[in-house]
Amino acid sequence: MGVELGMPQVRASDPPVGALAADRPAGLPGLEDRYGRVATDMRLSLTDKCNLRCSYCMPAEGLPWLAKDALLSAEEIVRVVGIGVHLLGVRELRLTGGEPLVRADLVDIVAALRAEHPDLPIALTTNAVGLDARAAALKSAGLTRINVSLDTLHPETFARLARRPFFDRVLAGIEAADAAGLGPIKINSVLMRGINDADGPDLLAWCLERGYELRFIEQMPLDADHGWTRDGMVTAAEVRELLSERFHLSPDARDRDGAPAERFEVRGKDDGALLGTVGIIASVTEPFCADCKRTRITAEGKVMSCLFSHEEVDLRGLLRSEASDEQVARRWQEAMWLKPRAHGMDHTGLGADGFVQPDRSMSAIGG
Repeated sequence: MGVELGMPQVRASDPPVGALAADRPAGLPGLEDRYGRVATDMRLSLTDKCNLRCSYCMPAEGLPWLAKDALLSAEEIVRVVGIGVHLLGVRELRLTGGEPLVRADLVDIVAALRAEHPDLPIALTTNAVGLDARAAALKSAGLTRINVSLDTLHPETFARLARRPFFDRVLAGIEAADAAGLGPIKINSVLMRGINDADGPDLLAWCLERGYELRFIEQMPLDADHGWTRDGMVTAAEVRELLSERFHLSPDARDRDGAPAERFEVRGKDDGALLGTVGIIASVTEPFCADCKRTRITAEGKVMSCLFSHEEVDLRGLLRSEASDEQVARRWQEAMWLKPRAHGMDHTGLGADGFVQPDRSMSAIGG
């Protein structure tokens, strides 16, 4: 029987779940954990600040922001990425936030990373507010592509969800990124019951017409208000049913290769013509923890091995000390060795008994 995506298996040689990071075998290369998963996809948050207040992420009044000197500097960001690439086998980089466009030195950071790593895929997750003014510069600096959060095509609904009237600015940012060649552009959408859950088919049609790759993401318990409930979220099964009213969906034959989204080919209901693809990220109802390849570093330089982990391991202190790159790498390896089996626990089950929502919201962790 194959390994289920939702439940990574403990190997016979692995220490028990409560093992100390010091028990990690010294000879293991890269960012391997106790379940045999190896992280090669790095998510690096540049800031915890954001210019939106999306209800599934942040309270209306915002959050206490980190002080500027608490954030990793541009030089520290370049160094830690270099450690990941050269010493630990990182093969992809995603810059996240908060909202990374809030950082005034974003273009300089991308340019410095590209100079150090000519072949590294460097993506950016953004809400696209202000991207219209910087898309061309980011492309010239070496950014590969972008992911944009967009949950609806209705300005009023957007303002209700984001608590800011910036819908037109988001569209302008997406269009500028497309014109600059920052593709393939991926659109991330969270459907909220009773608010925008009926908007899915229109959003998919809009993306297909423009060649954008739409991905629906199940709402996760990472909201700062801690108002998430398992029964209140729109499930992946509901998304598929909703889309199937207008389109025919069939599984994409391409290997998922650790990607969080399950892809589907989208065809017209009447003529069966292939229109494109759509992805669904079912972190809650159809978890893929066994195949996770991600390692996350927060804006202040802490390793979070899992979005739902309650353990954080500091790298910033080492980066600002006399520590060598090898010492930083070892600390990072120790943090990933203790990656939880699933959802911050030794079993899957967001919303189940035993699950405790992390104190940090998504904006503070980095997507």
